[in-house]
Amino acid sequence: MSAESPAAPRPARSIRQTLASIVLAFELVVVFLAALVIWGLDAAPFGLPAWSALIAGGVLLVGMIAAIGLLRVEAGFILGWVLQVLILLAGFLNPALFIVGALFGGMWWYCMVVGARIDRQRKELA
Repeated sequence: MSAESPAAPRPARSIRQTLASIVLAFELVVVFLAALVIWGLDAAPFGLPAWSALIAGGVLLVGMIAAIGLLRVEAGFILGWVLQVLILLAGFLNPALFIVGALFGGMWWYCMVVGARIDRQRKELA
């Protein structure tokens, strides 16, 4: 038998972290599908090859996965904001992404504001 000390319990995730991970996870699916649509329609702009849509989508997906992993620190939230702007700007590549970017950007903003407020209230009550 080893004399291992019990692992310290992980601190509870904040509401802001939880909401941010939910938004990014749903957005991950939508961006994946959008990249496939742009590739499948051969609709890459500026005369780029169709597979460039898959590369750009893959970069965004890796960024979202990294942001989800970094949500324990402020850098994850900053990366999340950067990704929201990039997805909105992707509307210049495919106009439907303006709608996607606006919807998810609005959800991201709302989750950041409300999540921070709930976390402040919980901290005050504790």
